[in-house]
Amino acid sequence: MRRVVTGHTAEGKATVVSDEDVPLTLGRFHELWSSDVAPTFPDDGEQHPAQKWFPPVAGFRFATFIVSPQSERPADFDPVAAARETEAALPGLTSQANHEPDNPGMHTTDTIDFEYVVSGEVWLELDDGEEVHLQPGDTVVQNGTRHAWRNKGTEPCTMVVFLLGAHRK
Repeated sequence: MRRVVTGHTAEGKATVVSDEDVPLTLGRFHELWSSDVAPTFPDDGEQHPAQKWFPPVAGFRFATFIVSPQSERPADFDPVAAARETEAALPGLTSQANHEPDNPGMHTTDTIDFEYVVSGEVWLELDDGEEVHLQPGDTVVQNGTRHAWRNKGTEPCTMVVFLLGAHRK
């Protein structure tokens, strides 16, 4: 995936700061842009890398992620080992969210998540088993709700996501 970033010169003129490919992390995530603080302009267009996957209040994350079909999960899948690998590659992705050990995949975060389905299909699971089937072109605005992503289809589902850190009462 290619990322083009703009910024400002010392004279305040718009310029391209970088034009590069973004590597895929864990075979599922493109971390496109992030910050733990709100931006101030003009700026040099340099990224201020996030410390953890989920942003603090006023911080943000812009990424893509792929939800693989459940049928592709190996029979000997080890969720503890997978969580360790995920946490090492994307700090905070498993430790920061309020994950539920008795309900794999179900979690809650202190973010507003804007999600757009690019390809494939996925089921958004909410409380009490409520599900919403999403297909390409569908969007979700998730307001800090308890949820899980389930791909019951046969093809990977690619989503573009923007997470904004929020207060929780």
